Amino acid sequence: MAESSPDDALEDFLRHLAHERRLSAHTLTGYCHDLTRFRDWLDCRRGHSWEQLDQQTVRGYVAWRHRCGASGKTLQRELSALRSLYRYLLREGVVSQNPALGVPAPKTARKLPVTLDADQLCGLLDNGDEDPLSLRDTAMVELFYSSGLRLAELVAIDIGDIDADASLEVIGKGAKSRLVPVGSLALKAIGRWLQVRGAYAGTEEKALFVSRRGNRIHPRTVQKRLRHWAKAQGASRNVHPHMLRHSFASHLLESSGDLRAVQELLGHSDISTTQIYTHLDFQHLAEVYDKAHPRAKKKRS
Repeated sequence: MAESSPDDALEDFLRHLAHERRLSAHTLTGYCHDLTRFRDWLDCRRGHSWEQLDQQTVRGYVAWRHRCGASGKTLQRELSALRSLYRYLLREGVVSQNPALGVPAPKTARKLPVTLDADQLCGLLDNGDEDPLSLRDTAMVELFYSSGLRLAELVAIDIGDIDADASLEVIGKGAKSRLVPVGSLALKAIGRWLQVRGAYAGTEEKALFVSRRGNRIHPRTVQKRLRHWAKAQGASRNVHPHMLRHSFASHLLESSGDLRAVQELLGHSDISTTQIYTHLDFQHLAEVYDKAHPRAKKKRS
């Protein structure tokens, strides 16, 4: 089995992610960053090729990164990238084993997602401004919260993507499609935005949400506008698009109790990812209990 250049193997893998798995540019950048760091570490210490790597060396890398301050979550991500690389190299016949399998990352406490309550969301949505960009922003926030969209999914929506039955097909992580409902208030907000969208967008522009220049809105612009409205409403925390997705999931699960349905709407491949919202729901119940129950005045350990 002929050895391949570490650089060539990495470039081939990234092309595979881009063209076969159709991952986003942001995700590709993450893979490239994590795997390049590992390759550079390997070059400085042993100069091994991918074919020569063994499990002991991978464990040594994890230990070194942990000593340098990398969190368990970061190391889980880096090990996942390395396992994915080796799955590809195995498929291509470059290697005969995956040395990253069975190498654990240090455990880290899982942080609960931060959500907004109903009053905070109303503050973002009911801003009272009627200028075109404000109508656009309101429509974006309504759609985020109505359908639990990721930022990349929202900016990719084109005019006409929302069906007559108020459903929307989005392409999520790993090029997986899912169908999500669009609420009546979101539809109304989008309708108001469409009435003024022509002031910015040309007839050939397909994007539903556009910038001042009439092009498809950039993700950073969406993030900036959310921060703007949060600040205008006196919010005490930074509001970002994923917070609206977390709020959608938490509120829906709290009302319905249907974890599987929330998983499908969010597009999670593993239900364990969705289960974190059950912890959020219990946290709320525990707070109510501590405030209301006469035998719960003492702080719980």
